[in-house]
Amino acid sequence: MKRRQTILFASVVVLAVVLDQVLKLYIHSHFRLGEAREILPFFQLCYIENDGMAFGIEWFNKIFLTLFRIVAVGLLCWYTHTLIRKRDTRTSYVAMIALVTAGALGNIVDCVFYGKLFGYAGWFYGRVIDMLYFPLITNSAGECIFFQPVFNLADSCITVAAICILIWFRKDLDMSLEQKNKDSQSK
Repeated sequence: MKRRQTILFASVVVLAVVLDQVLKLYIHSHFRLGEAREILPFFQLCYIENDGMAFGIEWFNKIFLTLFRIVAVGLLCWYTHTLIRKRDTRTSYVAMIALVTAGALGNIVDCVFYGKLFGYAGWFYGRVIDMLYFPLITNSAGECIFFQPVFNLADSCITVAAICILIWFRKDLDMSLEQKNKDSQSK
């Protein structure tokens, strides 16, 4: 069981990061910055770059955000390792933690490498490529009234997994945190 969960965690992380990066590199090489193409009336692919977090939110400075993401991925990997060591951890919960880890890692790749790779900034100062846009409600002029954020697959992994954890895996999260508190009190 432990080995299977470890393989699942690694597979989900690798697959999600690869898909995220392939999509980002495709958008970068086939779209002009700011270009959008309608796929469906409520879905567009577009090329946006941002310095901030998910949905273009800016938080502190670039290097702090990049280092924060790296530390967060390290903590998520450690947390997953401790979860897998326990016998009663559900495999589906491990998969959700893997999606959060993959999302953070996918955006780390952009921040660490894209500035240098694309020649506009140094290491750790790259911008995150966003491309998924769902203008769900528009007015008569075609302007989006509801759901303006443009995001990427990494952001989607984090958001979907976090929502799933809060809805279906809250007990798993609570149990793992309670166990951590018991372990720290017994020391």
